[in-house]
Formats: sequence, structure tokens, C-alpha cells
Amino acid sequence: MNTDSPNIVLIMADQLAASALPCYGHSVVQAPHLSALAEEGVVFDNAYCNSPLCAPSRASMLSGQLPSKNGAYDNAGLLAADTPTFAHYLRRAGYATSLAGKMHFVGPDQLHGFEERLTTDIYPSDFGWTPDWTRKERFSWYHNLLSVVQAGVCETSNQLDFDEEVAHRAVRKVYDLARSPDPRPFFLNVSFTHPHDPYAITQEYWDRYDHDAIDLPSIPPLPYDELDPHSQRLYDACALGDYAQTEARVRNARHAYYGMVSYIDDKVGQLLEALEKTGQRENTLIIFTADHGDMLGERGLWYKMSFFESSARIPLLIHAPKHFAPKRVAASVSLVDMLPTLTELAGGVTDYVSPLEGQSLLPLLEGDPDAVSQTERTVYGEMLGEGAVAPVLMIRRGRYKYIYSEGDPEQLYDVESDPCERINLADSSEFKDLCGSFYDEMKGRWDVDALHEEVVSSQQRRRFIFETLAQGQQTHWDFQPFRDASERFMRGHLDLNNLELTSRYPTPNIPEPDGAAKASGEVEAANEKV
Repeated sequence: MNTDSPNIVLIMADQLAASALPCYGHSVVQAPHLSALAEEGVVFDNAYCNSPLCAPSRASMLSGQLPSKNGAYDNAGLLAADTPTFAHYLRRAGYATSLAGKMHFVGPDQLHGFEERLTTDIYPSDFGWTPDWTRKERFSWYHNLLSVVQAGVCETSNQLDFDEEVAHRAVRKVYDLARSPDPRPFFLNVSFTHPHDPYAITQEYWDRYDHDAIDLPSIPPLPYDELDPHSQRLYDACALGDYAQTEARVRNARHAYYGMVSYIDDKVGQLLEALEKTGQRENTLIIFTADHGDMLGERGLWYKMSFFESSARIPLLIHAPKHFAPKRVAASVSLVDMLPTLTELAGGVTDYVSPLEGQSLLPLLEGDPDAVSQTERTVYGEMLGEGAVAPVLMIRRGRYKYIYSEGDPEQLYDVESDPCERINLADSSEFKDLCGSFYDEMKGRWDVDALHEEVVSSQQRRRFIFETLAQGQQTHWDFQPFRDASERFMRGHLDLNNLELTSRYPTPNIPEPDGAAKASGEVEAANEKV
């Protein structure tokens, strides 16, 4: 890419399934700002997370590595401070790097290459959410069906409080960047927690939808004994059997979810408006994505932690009309591709200091006819967190998706002809050879037994440390934003005229004194003589 170092804004939603956006075919959801970005940008039709769980998905995106490589296995997984992230590479390329919102960093390093964070996180940074594959008990912090049972309208919520602050700080940062004398291009990562459950939204967004028009799941709840073993474990882990999944409850939850998507769309609109008003829109590349999707009641499952399409397939929009013609890309891509893509977009060095498991999307963005084709490009996924008892591994290539977990029946789906994944082709003799080739590839790529052992060992270490640090005086790792009040607004050691001048956007001109001022000065001089 022939770049003049564009500014880059990466906007991330939490738990937003690609299928829940109008630009991916949803006929009910309203998201006009995202639809406009898609109309003018590049839409990746088959983008996936590499782990359908918040923290490991984000760590994979940041590092360009799968959880088995970077060690961030679950929602209490530690991304080591010596793991280079795209924030490091962009900073090295001369970018000012800022983060607003959720990134679910665990451990003492709460920056991972970003120069500044504008907000704290919404989730804990300690090891308290570490799962334990050696115990079958259900932890209290797991999801449960109350999010569905209690779905509906609220005036405010924990998540709304958080995202209002994220949006406010991010918009304020856009204005600060416009007024800043810093000549560097900027990278701003804005990460919201919506439309993550619980499914609750304000009346304004609820009222945007006709309740009777809310669609129900394509696949209704399946009997427990018809679910695959991993889905059964998710059913138990999320206590999905505690309450009946009535049509009214399911419709309420999906109604609120769609309202939450519209809420996020409005926040995207606020960011775009701030970029436009500050004259920075034209030279700013916009990326929109999510960390994973949401099952939204398909098969009777909710939330994520599964490699079914609703959980693992995510939106990915890249908007840069000056550089890339609008198009839709069918090739399978994933979040580990973000690091090399961002580095190349920024014109940074691509001599990476640690191995990457992603590929740059630049050839696909540019429409290079020699780019890796859909049938050749592969996405790998790992689920190593709660809801599993052994590594759940996924290979997505061309039209097929293969899922393996030790002790479970293999799963093979043709997501092109069977997008709802109703038919497991691994049960068919016709696909025996294809299934066998995926199995051989999986065995060649992963040492499943060794990975299982390391995950369990990591869980035991982290649970020991969490329980130990809970004794006596506790020092928390949660990020604390610091704002120096002595440098905000007007203070005695600051020059008032200079402060007002540099804080205003656009910066006003300083006119020459006019005649009235000169005359006033002459009178004052005469009075002094008298």
C-alpha cells in the first residue's frame, strides 16, 4: 500500500455476530452508520475470531498468535508483557497509540504497547475468572440464563455506564488529536462492551423495533440428548436448563440485542461525526470488528464459546475509499490477520520479532488477482476456556469447517450449502476422506495432549496465585486512568490567552489591533502624561 501514514481508528464491539448486521443480510436490525461504511468499504464475508471468548480472542488479535502460542487461554489468561502487539508495531512505526474501552488485559501490564488508556476496563484484570478443567463444578461467574429471562428495557446499566464513558472519552480524544501539536499520525482503538449480554437497553432503542417483527432462531432449541457433547457442556456451564426458553423470553432477548446493536451503531456515528468536524475523516482509515458473536438462542444455546457460525463468525469492515475500492471478500480471514495488516497499512517494518500466525489482508484489500484464494486460505481456532474440558480445535477452509475435541465425535460442516450447520458431514461415508485429511492436518498442527496438559497446568498456577493474593493486603492490577488536574482547564501557572487559543478548534486567527484599540491606547498614553 502506498500510504501517507493514514490515521487509523479500530472500533470493536463485544459479542456481535456478523449475521446480526444488515450489511451481512439481516432484514430487521437497523445500523445505518455501519451500513454506510460497508457500502463504501471492504466487507469480509467470512471473518472469524480465533477463540470464541473475550480475552483470548482479543489477545489473538493483538499478538497475531493463537492462544496456544501466546498463552492467553481464557478470560483470566495472561498475555505476557514481552509479547509484541500491533500497538508496539504501530508505535514503532511512528504512531501515537491510544486505547479507549474494553480490551480485557489480565495481569500487571495494562498497556501492552499503547501509550495511553483513556478508560479503565469493565472486567477484572486478576486471575479470578480462571476455569478448572479438573473440577466439574459450575463457577458463579459463568454466564447463566437470567440474561434471557430478565431481558428488556432499562434506564441505565453497568454496560451503558461503561460505554457512555468510552464514547465520551474517545470523541474527546478525537478533538484533542485535532488540536495537538504532535505531528505523528494516530491509532485509536475504541472498544465497546455492547451488545454483550445481559440483554437490556433503553426505551429509545427498544422502541426502534416492532416487537412482533423480531425474528426467532432459525434452529429452535434442540433436546439435550441431540446436542453435540461440547454444546451439552455449554448448556450445563451456562445453566441453560434452569429456566424455560419460552418464545416470549427469546423474542425479548433478541429484541434487546438488536437495540444494543443500534446503540453501538450510534456510537460509531458519533466517532465518525467527530472525525468529520475536525477535518480528520478523509485521512483516517476505519476498521470495525468484534471479538466474537452470540448464539442468540440458536439450538437453544446462548452467548459464545462455540465454533458454530453465530458464535465464531464476526463482522470485519475496512473503510478507506482513498485506498481501496468497495468490494466484498469471500476468503476466510481471522483476527490474527489484524497485526500484519495494521503494520503494513501503517508502512511499518514487517521484520516481525516473533512468529505470526496471521497473514496481511492487504492483497485482499487491494484486489490483487494473485492473492491467496478462498479455497487456499485457512483459519484456525482454539477454545481453551470455560465450557470445555479439553482443547476444542477448529479448521475453516473454503466451504468446510472441521471441529475436533478429544473424546468427542468429529464435526464437519459445509457452511456454504448448510449455513445453519444442521448436517454433520463427519457422519457420512461420502466425506470420510475429507474428514480424515482434516484430522491429519489437526494432528500435525497441534500436540493435543501437550496442549491439554499445559492449559491445566496454567489453570492450577493462576488459581493458586489468585487465592494467595486474596490473603492480606491486596494490590489490584485494574487500570486506573490518571488525569492531572493541574494541567486541565485553566490553572494559575498557565497562560490564559494561550490556553484559550490552543483549546479551541478550529484555532482562531489573532487579528492585528484595529483603529479603536489604537485610539484607546493613545488616550491612555495621554492620560499618563497628565
